Amino acid sequence: MKIDNSVKSAAGLPSGDGRTRNAKESPKTQGSSGGGEKVDISSLSARMQQMEEVISNTPVVDSAKVDEIKQAISDGRFKVDTDKVADGLIESVRQMLSAQTGQA
Repeated sequence: MKIDNSVKSAAGLPSGDGRTRNAKESPKTQGSSGGGEKVDISSLSARMQQMEEVISNTPVVDSAKVDEIKQAISDGRFKVDTDKVADGLIESVRQMLSAQTGQA
């Protein structure tokens, strides 16, 4: 069996791989003297990029808090609030049940 690697364009659609665009199609790009394109980023987009960078550099775990809890457990000072744990478990089960009934 021979595999044909050629791509046939659909009727009425322009041929091409879709990776190139005319400068008129992209109003936010401006041609530069080097033949490349320049993209102007809005202030909101620039701010979002800054926020993403801050978030990516923020640790997921508060190491100081973890060390404090470890020390409290070692010293025997760590007390578990069983009522709070039970309330949390009940609430999580309620959320799971409501999610299941919402999907059915």
